[in-house]
Amino acid sequence: MTTVRQIPLQEIKKLSLSVLGRAGYGQAHAQAISDMLYTCQIDDCQSHGLFRLLMCEQTMRAGKIDGHVQPHIVNGDAAIVRADARGGMSLLALEQALPTLIEKTRRYGIAAMAINNCFHFSALWPEVERLSSAGLAGLAMVPSHSWVAPAGGTRGSLGTNPIAFSWPRAGKDPFTFDFATSGFARGEIELYMRAGKPLPEGVAIDKDGKPTTDPQAALDGAMLTFGGYKGSALSIMIELMAGPLIDDLTSLESMEFAEGAGGAPYHGEIILAFDPQHFSAGRTAENDARAERLFADIIDQGARLPSQRRFAARARNLERAYVEIPQALYEDLTALSGA
Repeated sequence: MTTVRQIPLQEIKKLSLSVLGRAGYGQAHAQAISDMLYTCQIDDCQSHGLFRLLMCEQTMRAGKIDGHVQPHIVNGDAAIVRADARGGMSLLALEQALPTLIEKTRRYGIAAMAINNCFHFSALWPEVERLSSAGLAGLAMVPSHSWVAPAGGTRGSLGTNPIAFSWPRAGKDPFTFDFATSGFARGEIELYMRAGKPLPEGVAIDKDGKPTTDPQAALDGAMLTFGGYKGSALSIMIELMAGPLIDDLTSLESMEFAEGAGGAPYHGEIILAFDPQHFSAGRTAENDARAERLFADIIDQGARLPSQRRFAARARNLERAYVEIPQALYEDLTALSGA
């Protein structure tokens, strides 16, 4: 049984800032990263919460990231905002460009953000939920490293390639999903390895292309897409949308850029935003009612909407004012913080 440690909510950012500052991130980047980690941790998203501090530290140690660089935001006349992270983590660029994306979406009805030249490790749902909290629908996609074999393949060509979507709901938590197109997220495999647990069948192959449930063999081999050819096709689409479309790297190129060093992948991200007010010609109330009827019908038959468990975890953790993480992870992070 894994021993857990209770972390008061006010300690999440304090621990994050300490680890990040000691690793070499400047205040602006450390704050943007710690805000994201806090959001994920209070929702019990263990694979993208405090655990990701290990990757942030490893990325800095690999020697390619700039922990102090300021993003360059290009705001032209088109419905596109470009955020050049200039070799830093993606989150500060996102933070600085998001208000412009929201403004453009409200002006044109649809707008897009391209984040370029960034290291990326974070969950996408907090990003699209910032759009849905502004009354917009949001869609985000990123490649990663070529850790994932295409359907019928034997080696990694694709990234874990997550896709996230959020739909605003008046007075309610948004409808949100965020999932990797691989059968498992990379971070989940790493957590299974730390816990000494075997993987489920059908999510990975070893370096010889044979099925495996050994987390280390999966990390040395390749992961598999969900849904066979369907997940593989969706993953290829994300490679194109978040790579060549926005003049940035594919997962194969990101892996080559890393030159065997550890840490976060280096690539780009695309975020699309939609204004229901424009698309429905002002009939948002009627069309919100249509969406709510659909959600109600799903719940009425005993099904669960995506993110319901996450929202329940957030409410529970905010009420009790602490989160739980594995004791071993806490000890690792305390060591990195210098405490």
